[in-house]
Amino acid sequence: MIKYLLGAILALAIIGGAFDFKSTDNSWQLIINKKEAFNSVTNGAKRIFNIVRNIIPDSELSEAATIILEEN
Repeated sequence: MIKYLLGAILALAIIGGAFDFKSTDNSWQLIINKKEAFNSVTNGAKRIFNIVRNIIPDSELSEAATIILEEN
């Protein structure tokens, strides 16, 4: 389960452009922009949350479930 979560975070960071690759004749560099990675992961998580939130009210589950709050 943790592998899938970390994979999703890594995919969101890559899509968001958090990694830069620079190479010269002598070396390769993988540069990670921490601020951009954080922004891309949080924006992606918010988008996924909004998609799921919009799907759930349209399902039968939300119509069949009732929430009862009682104060004692």
